Amino acid sequence: MKTNMENKMRNVKVAMLGFGNAGQAFAKMLCDKRTDIEKKYGCGVIVTAISTRTKGTIINDDGIDLVKACDDIKACGHFAEDTTGLCNASDFEVIRSADYDVICELTPLEIKTGQPAIDHIREAFVHGSHVITANKGPIAWAYRELADMARTKGLMFFYETTVMDGTPVFNLVDHDLKLCRVTEVSGILNSTTNYILEEMAAGRDYDAIIAEGKRRGFIEEDPAIEGFDAAAKITALLNVLMDAGITPDQVDRKGIENITLEDIKAAEEDGKVIKLLCRGTVEGGKVKATVGPQLVDKGDMLATIDSTTSIVSITTDLMGKVSIVEHAPEIEQTAYGIFGDLLRVMEGLVR
Repeated sequence: MKTNMENKMRNVKVAMLGFGNAGQAFAKMLCDKRTDIEKKYGCGVIVTAISTRTKGTIINDDGIDLVKACDDIKACGHFAEDTTGLCNASDFEVIRSADYDVICELTPLEIKTGQPAIDHIREAFVHGSHVITANKGPIAWAYRELADMARTKGLMFFYETTVMDGTPVFNLVDHDLKLCRVTEVSGILNSTTNYILEEMAAGRDYDAIIAEGKRRGFIEEDPAIEGFDAAAKITALLNVLMDAGITPDQVDRKGIENITLEDIKAAEEDGKVIKLLCRGTVEGGKVKATVGPQLVDKGDMLATIDSTTSIVSITTDLMGKVSIVEHAPEIEQTAYGIFGDLLRVMEGLVR
């Protein structure tokens, strides 16, 4: 006869660093899919810690009420004072003292250093935790070190969300392009610049374009049109898929800040459009990366990538060129990338 302890379903415990829009959408997804998770994996998921800079920090080994946490943020912008486990612990204090199996690193990106997210992940590995990150900084600035650290310690390290939200790029290569050697990666990876160029071509005022993008939530306070985001994304792709071992400052980068309406009209008259393209290939035995605006024929597939849609093309020795398009993602797609990585961790834990 089974004891009550044996009958009690095991829970995979998650700590979250950051609880912005993507983190909240992920939390809601966990709530919505709770029954499906338990049925498929034979175990549940509870979030035992949420650490934020401005909303408060919660540590509750019995599991945080995610519905209440999300409702509180929506109502007043921070966790309510009656929240069980509310405290002032920092990210590093949470990493070192909370009870969890996996950490989700969802803190804001610092695009020029990747910190403090890199140190968060290092510390989590020291703690013996599996890691999921939605932050492209660590993959762009310190991927090889972090991947080696995870491998040495026998820990899982997933990062699907870092480039194209929940679109399976890394998973595709891992699972469906086995033993393929990636020889080139290219695409349109920054939705902000893609949207701005398209709206400028339609004759809209630049300031109005930026204001609308901010209102819709996909343009940050600093629009970052100088190509930094695209450089970080192509670096992340090349580091993972081609073992490039490069950092974003090694990318030959040019943004769209000098593109004028006259440039766009001239391209139009010539049957072309301007797109900010990313590319990484091997030159002289080393991986080289570029980001910059280029003229694209209107009949080219790249010309059809509009608004906030993105595309990445992966060229391999065995499967040729494979392209993946993510159509106008919303925050749910970003959340699904985190969710999907968590399911991969669970699959690893229940084997």
